Amino acid sequence: MSVDLAEFAANPHPALARLRATAPVAWVPELGRWLVTSRAAALRVLRDPGAFTVDDPRFSTARVVGPSMLSLDGPAHSAARRPFVGPFRPAEVARRFTPRITELATGLVSGIRPAGRAELRAGFAGPLAVRVVAETLGIRDIDPATLLRWYSTFVTAVSEVTAGGPVPPEASAAFDSLAGHVRAGAGRDGSLLGEAVAGGLGPDAAVSNAAVLLFGGIETTEGMILNLLWHLLRDPAQLTAVRDDLDLLPNAVEESLRLEPAAAVVDRYATRDVEVAGAPIRRGDPVSVSLAGANRDPATFPDPDTFDVRRTNARQHLAFAHGPHFCPAMDLARLETVIGVRTVLVGLPGLALEHPAAPSGLVFRKPQNLHARW
Repeated sequence: MSVDLAEFAANPHPALARLRATAPVAWVPELGRWLVTSRAAALRVLRDPGAFTVDDPRFSTARVVGPSMLSLDGPAHSAARRPFVGPFRPAEVARRFTPRITELATGLVSGIRPAGRAELRAGFAGPLAVRVVAETLGIRDIDPATLLRWYSTFVTAVSEVTAGGPVPPEASAAFDSLAGHVRAGAGRDGSLLGEAVAGGLGPDAAVSNAAVLLFGGIETTEGMILNLLWHLLRDPAQLTAVRDDLDLLPNAVEESLRLEPAAAVVDRYATRDVEVAGAPIRRGDPVSVSLAGANRDPATFPDPDTFDVRRTNARQHLAFAHGPHFCPAMDLARLETVIGVRTVLVGLPGLALEHPAAPSGLVFRKPQNLHARW
């Protein structure tokens, strides 16, 4: 089944709905892979690492930053992931990070408040995400602009490798620089990565996993904050409901994740011939699970295109994937988004959009800028 890639990057949801209704697992020539769009088929793929693996030479992230918990399966994946289980438990994340995230978010809002307007990606969401991930990695002394430069280099490199090119030399240089800072900071107090090293993570694996956490900690969290603000500020009734009852914010985060997951797809590779939803997937075939498609499946979510901060089953979304590769840092991202958006709503009275830009992107979806006034 064919799709228009430009349309797909701008607004994939109509095409995903058509695919889900007619062929929930379809070969898409423009993508060169099977695309899974129903929630049931998505769970079937994500829960079965024996049939659908990430451990494949084509997995572009591993080619850029080396093997990590993102790109390993089986015992190697368990070993890479195990040291992060304790530090990323919800209660531990809340205890360790709530005061610091609150301090950072309050400082950023205080800095932009006097101007009466700002672009909230550059002025708030991006800087907050960068500073929190730097502290998570134990590299508090690094210039945020440098960390962002490394991150951008990795993103560009992954895109170039995905398109069939070699790993660019600047990505290797950025990885070496990150490695030096990670190794120096791993022993500092308050570093979750340092605790993972103490828990048995080897030095090379620590650097590769740091690069993955850098990518997820900036891209995913920045996208979550921007997407939620975009949803709220476009819907006066929902915004009023949240302003009147800030206890609705955690569920609003889940509903925003359901409607527009910051990472729209995750990739797998078939290890054997297998049939899913009637589709004859062959060994070696690339398979993309559309988290965006699964999250709007009307079989699970009535009126799936509506943003409803009181939706009772919003947390059944798959925005953090599922199965053995669900996002280990999802509760840190949730905490950051709740505190960040609450601080913005309380600290910037009369907040409203200027020049609204809708979420876009083929893989990572968020507004590329979010101009607002107050």
